[in-house]
Amino acid sequence: MAVLFAPVDVAVADDDDVVTGERLAAVLRAGRSVISSHQDLINDETIGEKNLTGDSVVAEALALYTEREGNPPEGDGLTERDKLLFDAQIAAMREIVSEYEELIDTEGVGFKGFIPAIFARLVNERFSEKVGDLAKTKVTAPDELVRNRKARPDEWERQVIEEKFLTKDWPKGEAYVEEIDRDGRKEFRMLIPEYYSASCLTCHGGPKGEVDVTGYPKEGGAEGDLAGAISITLYK
Repeated sequence: MAVLFAPVDVAVADDDDVVTGERLAAVLRAGRSVISSHQDLINDETIGEKNLTGDSVVAEALALYTEREGNPPEGDGLTERDKLLFDAQIAAMREIVSEYEELIDTEGVGFKGFIPAIFARLVNERFSEKVGDLAKTKVTAPDELVRNRKARPDEWERQVIEEKFLTKDWPKGEAYVEEIDRDGRKEFRMLIPEYYSASCLTCHGGPKGEVDVTGYPKEGGAEGDLAGAISITLYK
């Protein structure tokens, strides 16, 4: 999915939280892009050892992040919290790829199922395990586009998607952030819309209902349609 950034729409939020949320989302997108770029290699049944390791994916993701953002995510100026979150996200990325390396290197098996969406979900889950009640990252989507129940939007995410991202006057690519109270505790919430790029349509395009390589019916989406959103929560 391609992501277009514009200034965030801020209801109530701290600038530092916005920067932290954007960094978490951008690192995740970079890692997902690396996995996407290696799909032909991952699914090549004629090659055994592919040298696609946790370390190599992390190195490529950091290089891609730096290329896109203009500076490395681990540069000077990270707060103690940001350093902890960054280290946890990178560790999660490295661990997930390492755990799938044996499958990736299996000869005689074509489609491995290790696609960008699966990678992102597993990294997000591992990240949340590592940071506990400090933060949460998630990729969600409008209800009708969700393929995995774990990705279903919560009520806040659903409201933002329906009342902002899906309206015709919402600036394309603009994120929405807000600080909310939940059970007496403040949460910084950030939702960043994502849109189908041409490469997404192999699985999510048309004809609608046709089963794709992953075994799911295609959504019939078009390039530029809202595909989902990256959700960032920072707990206060």
